[in-house]
Amino acid sequence: MKKLLVVIDCQNDFIDGSLGTPEAKAIVKSVVEKIKSFDGDVFVTYDTHFDNTYLESNEGKHLPVKHCIIHTDGWQLNPEIEAAFRERLNASNGNYEQCVFMKETFGSVKLGQAIKNALYDYVEIVGLCTDICVISNALVIKAFSPAIQIVCDYSCCAGVTPELHNAAKMVMGSCQIDEVKND
Repeated sequence: MKKLLVVIDCQNDFIDGSLGTPEAKAIVKSVVEKIKSFDGDVFVTYDTHFDNTYLESNEGKHLPVKHCIIHTDGWQLNPEIEAAFRERLNASNGNYEQCVFMKETFGSVKLGQAIKNALYDYVEIVGLCTDICVISNALVIKAFSPAIQIVCDYSCCAGVTPELHNAAKMVMGSCQIDEVKND
């Protein structure tokens, strides 16, 4: 079985920066452990915006908080998560450019296409925020590869609020994205 872990937007701004939450801070160690122990490939996504255009974008009009501005500290992956990802890539001789997806919006069509082209059988998703980018990418992946098993480990996710995190879990369940059962 060809397996993939997708780590969605575990960037500083979503953890302890302009849009950080206590729930996001609380999942960092779990995400690091998931990356280190996962038996398969690992991809990461970066929410990526540009300082001079973000507030004029559709997203910026709805969420007028600058975040994940390319090449800023807030745009970077959390240092612990970045270290685990780099260690994983080095151990497997992985190609950084093929495992990293920059996206200017919630879901990444390039990610969905790459997963389809690589013929994965199983995709596990973790990251931030459950109710925005995690659910969006899960549905993009589902649209590109409807026959593969897609699961989400909610113990490695956090939403904008705990209520929205739980609402996203319900919607993803309705869309046949299963929950990882942690023992």
